Amino acid sequence: MTDGLHMSRRIRRTPYTSKVEQAGVRGFSVVNHTLLPKAFQPSVEEDYWHLREHVQLWDVACQRQVQIQGPDAAKLVQWMTPRDINQALVGDCFYVPIIDADAGLINDPVMLKLAEDKFWLSIADSDVLLYAMGLALGRDMDVQICEPDVSPLAIQGPKAETLLAKLFGEQVRDIGFFKFGWIEFKGTHQLIARSGFSRQGGFEIYLEGGHLGADLWDLIWDAGQTFNITPGCPNLIERIEGGLFSYGNEMTRENNPLEIGLGKFCSLDGSIDYIGRQALEKIARNGVARKIRGIIFDGEACPTCSIPWPVMAGQQQVGQITSGIWSPRLKANVGQSLIERGFWEFGQEVVVTADGQHRQGKIVKMPMS
Repeated sequence: MTDGLHMSRRIRRTPYTSKVEQAGVRGFSVVNHTLLPKAFQPSVEEDYWHLREHVQLWDVACQRQVQIQGPDAAKLVQWMTPRDINQALVGDCFYVPIIDADAGLINDPVMLKLAEDKFWLSIADSDVLLYAMGLALGRDMDVQICEPDVSPLAIQGPKAETLLAKLFGEQVRDIGFFKFGWIEFKGTHQLIARSGFSRQGGFEIYLEGGHLGADLWDLIWDAGQTFNITPGCPNLIERIEGGLFSYGNEMTRENNPLEIGLGKFCSLDGSIDYIGRQALEKIARNGVARKIRGIIFDGEACPTCSIPWPVMAGQQQVGQITSGIWSPRLKANVGQSLIERGFWEFGQEVVVTADGQHRQGKIVKMPMS
């Protein structure tokens, strides 16, 4: 199923790729130079309803880990993010915006604290490994930075907990949200976190040792048959409705954490230092020029948004939808857009030009209900 891609070593297969091919994957994207399955079900709507009701198995090994270890590991991670990581305990998963000197977003990974001197950054689609290495070199920090042989496998949906408790023991139920624990698999100790790129609940197993990938997939797949398991992938409808943002779509280096609604993850009182602190504090003082918002708009089912769609208020363009699709639950089109100051209040009427059609819409809160 990779016929549409000209494969080479620059596009990496995962420990699960052969399994998703056997499961009937209908297409891939590439994230962090790694294959990401994008479709299995006949339609994204069928996949959406299944994810909300049952359980799915996702190959998300494209979420590569940047491992930072050594005496200055915590110092380097703190230098990269405006979030105060001093509060993190071993076993915590912290969502950490990573910024540059101008407060532009480099990435928005999940940080896993494995030890006082060892961290994983589970990254979105940008080269954080090289960024971390450059910062460490420039500040002469005593750290070792690498990409370990770790390949996350996500189990998402309301039946995920029961399935995994059946396989690995009732202690799985005790893992808190954005916390991690450990399971035994084929004589190895594997990290499992209550996390994932959906709002339907679930876990991610950070499999250490790619040679175990097929066996782990088969174990969960076979046990999941009684739970109506299917292969899956991050669902665009569910992501947009849930207010989950995709780096490279909703945000890039042109954006700062405050306009993406990540202010609660940013220390702005000078109590900690990080790259871009003065720039971010200045933005906070002056106020952001735009904010991320949800948009519901009418008309027939829109196509997937591959080129941003203008969002207008009267004759003025006030934003552009970067992710959009039809929601069968809300029976309307839904999208996400940065909206300019003065037009971002909930209920603001707008017009979205999608697929050549002008559609009436309004600004709404996320998650969308």
